[in-house]
Amino acid sequence: MAAQVALITAGSAGLGAATARLFATQGLRVVVNYSNNRARADALVQELHTLSPLPSDGEGKNFIAIQADLGKREEIARLVEEAVQVMGKLDVVFSNAGWTRVVPFLELDENVNEADWDRCYLMNVKSHLWLCYASRQYLEATEGCFITTASCAGIKPSGSSLAYSVTKAAQIHLVKGLAKSCAPKIRVNSVSPSLMMTDWGLSFPQASQDAAREATALKKFVTVEDVAQQVLCFARSKTVTGVNSVLDAGFTL
Repeated sequence: MAAQVALITAGSAGLGAATARLFATQGLRVVVNYSNNRARADALVQELHTLSPLPSDGEGKNFIAIQADLGKREEIARLVEEAVQVMGKLDVVFSNAGWTRVVPFLELDENVNEADWDRCYLMNVKSHLWLCYASRQYLEATEGCFITTASCAGIKPSGSSLAYSVTKAAQIHLVKGLAKSCAPKIRVNSVSPSLMMTDWGLSFPQASQDAAREATALKKFVTVEDVAQQVLCFARSKTVTGVNSVLDAGFTL
């Protein structure tokens, strides 16, 4: 059988890159989507070639990077079509993009910015819907899976803003709806991590990082490698759909 093909959005850093590395070690071919940092995406693609057990295809097409603005529906459609044109198929789509702006969560005056709500809804809900729709025919052909990155902020009111928390809850509900509407050929699931020490997590003041860690039952941060393992589990599982896996070290308990 030809190696499975995975498309990972927001794939050049953080959780996306960790998942791309894990997929590569497991023999998957990977399309890395990026927004604007081409050098970082190209460097990751070169790294993936060194991690993969696959023989070289001679054309460097086991791993490629494709730029696309996931806030635009037409760009999402182009991303999918370019990925399939090069790779020939899609088995896994990991819809990993999202957006937020940090504001004090409990200060209502700071949480009524309409532009923030519109951008959060666009990136945390609609972009996942559009990507699933654009890739549906290809995932049906392979009986593949569609996986999104949600957040434990969608389970427990918390996080960087009220708009982010509410739209992440909507994203989790979207996943359950898509699991029904895309069945029986496509499985749809989501992962909901708590704060991870990516570039984003490390941008918070040390006091905020410490408070987030202490708020967990296990007194530790979730790692991108742990979450990537759950994404791989969803990709491999043939009878799991409509599930939101919470990886939060006990934050939502």
